[in-house]
Amino acid sequence: MTAANLPPAAASRPIAPAVILLFWLAATVLWFSSLACRDLAGTDEGRYAEIAREMAQTGDFITPRLNGLKYFEKPALQYWMTALSFRAFGESEFVARLWPGLSGFLTVLLVAWTARRLWGREAGFYTALVTASMVWMIGVSHYITVDMSVSFFLALSLCGFLVAQQEDTAPSARRRWMLLVWAAMAGAVLSKGLIGVVIPGAVMVLYSLIYRDWKVWPRMEPLWGPLLFLLLAAPWFVMVSLKNSEFAQFFFIHEHFQRFATDEARRPGGWYYFVPVLVGGLLPWTSLLPQVLRDAVRREPGRFQANGVLLVWCGFIFVFFSASSSKLPGYILPMFPALGLLLGRWLTRLPAAALWPHCIILMVLWLGGAIYAPIFGMSASRRMPMEFNHAFSGWVLAAALAMIIAAALAGLAARRGERTQALLRLSLGGLVFGAIALFGYQVYSPMVSAKGTATAMLPYLEPDTEVFSLSRYEQSLPFYLKRTVTLVDYVDEFDLGEKAEPSRWIPRMEDFPKRWLAARSAVAVSSPDTYEALRRDGLPMTVIYQDVRRVAFRKP
Repeated sequence: MTAANLPPAAASRPIAPAVILLFWLAATVLWFSSLACRDLAGTDEGRYAEIAREMAQTGDFITPRLNGLKYFEKPALQYWMTALSFRAFGESEFVARLWPGLSGFLTVLLVAWTARRLWGREAGFYTALVTASMVWMIGVSHYITVDMSVSFFLALSLCGFLVAQQEDTAPSARRRWMLLVWAAMAGAVLSKGLIGVVIPGAVMVLYSLIYRDWKVWPRMEPLWGPLLFLLLAAPWFVMVSLKNSEFAQFFFIHEHFQRFATDEARRPGGWYYFVPVLVGGLLPWTSLLPQVLRDAVRREPGRFQANGVLLVWCGFIFVFFSASSSKLPGYILPMFPALGLLLGRWLTRLPAAALWPHCIILMVLWLGGAIYAPIFGMSASRRMPMEFNHAFSGWVLAAALAMIIAAALAGLAARRGERTQALLRLSLGGLVFGAIALFGYQVYSPMVSAKGTATAMLPYLEPDTEVFSLSRYEQSLPFYLKRTVTLVDYVDEFDLGEKAEPSRWIPRMEDFPKRWLAARSAVAVSSPDTYEALRRDGLPMTVIYQDVRRVAFRKP
């Protein structure tokens, strides 16, 4: 008997509606309350929030701009969604994170519904429990990048394909599902580019070759599907190319082929780069993965192999991005919804008592985390003073204790044969763990966000005040100032925009003092070293904000 046909290992009582309602209420509150708890931090959050802010302000939804300069590294869909959200709800951290957060939550709903549709109510609920509580799903859904958006659309294409290819799906319904798959691929392309078609396309080819299932191809709407895809995806690419002659070469060649084949983006990593991302990101379910994969490779009855599609999906994404010369942790996020489907289906056949060893592993792991927390709190580096690590260590300890308690309670339920209760407690523990960590990260705001700097600068800004950023650029500064800044002696990701519109920046630091002295009103931000060099040269400046990373000053 194959794994797909195994009966439940233990008698399984129907899941009470109250239990399902409790989970979704708790998940919704924890998920969305965590979107507003932190200032915009790091490079990505400030960048994508600012592009959307400028789009909403100018009304130009064709040409993305960062700090007033053309910026073509990503397509426009996420900018559109956030810009529309800004116009509807105002500009805030919550609204800036709303589209990634909503994309993540919709992905959980999507895979839960798909599992229920394919394998039953219990599988659907277990898939929701698992996917919603994965560390990497929570983390990326609450951080502003395009990775969660593209993962949602890729998950939609995957789930639509799984439903469409079932033997009991009526031809008319199959046609609608496959058209949805093509539309989802268009959304993925508009979110992050060509991987929106490369991943689904490669997976379908590899699945057919490995499992000798060629019947899926005539069912894929090969005429109307591509037409729908082009109708949805092509217009923006055509319009932005007609308006900006430099777009096509930069976006398709530089941002896709050169980034994949070379280390030009300076994001290298060995073949093992994504192993810790997978192991850590799948928590609190990581220790179950070997058993899940071992079960999933067994062939199912019938021609169509849903587990096979999911395995090929995960394997291709992991290998494809591991082979790339440019790597970032978020690249393999599209694996995680598929892993949630595999786990949710497999858990319906797992005896409750088999979860007990898993709970023990989690308790030991997070006990180690709790012990490490005070050690981490005493660490420091040149760029991160100990006081911030010390403040965050308390949150690390609280998150670890929450997971220890959840694992202990889940273990007790498992010993009593209550599988659903055990999984529910682990899932809620993972969600609470994620919320505590997200809320706690706010202690790093003075170091990783420009909000404090902007707050100090705002009282000195008038409509004609010039704002300069010297030899550096903090991505969240324009967002909090609600205006762009003039870059001085800084290129990095602005190379294309500065070449296209050279009047919008100052290429050399030597030219800055003249511009500073000529301004009626001016403020600037720089590193402490740059400020000291200007002070030694006698430039008139009054400091209005200073910390270990930056100095903000105004013209007296």
